[in-house]
Amino acid sequence: MLNLIKFSDLCGKKNVKCVCETEKESMVCQIPVNEIKPNPNQLRKFFKRESIDELICSIKKFGVCQPILVRNINNKFYELISGERRLMAAKGAGLDKIPAIILTVSDNRSAVISLLENTQRQNLSFIEEAEGFYSLKEDYGFTEDEIAASFGLRLSDVNRKLRFMTFTPECRRIIAEGGISSEHAALVLKIPDDVIRKSILRRISDMGLSIQKTAEIVESEIEKLKADDIIFSEQKEKRNFSDMRLLTNTVKRSVELMNRSGIGAGYEVENGEGGTKIIISIPN
Repeated sequence: MLNLIKFSDLCGKKNVKCVCETEKESMVCQIPVNEIKPNPNQLRKFFKRESIDELICSIKKFGVCQPILVRNINNKFYELISGERRLMAAKGAGLDKIPAIILTVSDNRSAVISLLENTQRQNLSFIEEAEGFYSLKEDYGFTEDEIAASFGLRLSDVNRKLRFMTFTPECRRIIAEGGISSEHAALVLKIPDDVIRKSILRRISDMGLSIQKTAEIVESEIEKLKADDIIFSEQKEKRNFSDMRLLTNTVKRSVELMNRSGIGAGYEVENGEGGTKIIISIPN
């Protein structure tokens, strides 16, 4: 059975209870699997088929040895807090019911418990942890200090994980599916261009690049971007100069046209720090 003291400490003893079919079942209930809805805070996006199949075989032989955690939503259905893998396997094994502990907790606390359970039991990847922390912050209003305190982490650790959320969803998917390490990802994060990030992440995933090789590629791409910026700046300066010369020639031709008509106009060009000033003089 799960350590109930742990959950009561986490959720507050007054906020934890179990709704059971009989008193004999104590804190563990048998809940119909078709009455359990997915957890919107589920971080594990990818489950290995082999792992699920192994668990299905185990459940067929020994049953579900460890209850899942759920909460009752308006007495209409149960929402899974943690144990999605066990629930998937129970369904795969053909079970109609699954042992569960029902907690009465808020949305915020459910999100924290789900993330804690996933982190402790399933060895979440750093990207999945980052997505979980980001959800706590953006969806549930947790501060970074509160996240750090809830998970026993340093604030700098939380900040470091949250920085991975600057990757696009597609880049994060490549990292998760490719099993790319946080060290590799941190190097790629130095590149400000999403297209280049995606390209390098695919190379890491497909070719199994080492940290050193990845660092070399990242440094090379950064140097190329710097060179491109210099070239762009030079082209911009040349274009501005060309535009100014075109404007000056246009003014010159206009003044010449006025003079042919006997107006006697003139112009002068003054270059200063704030820009270029063109003055056209037309006599009264």
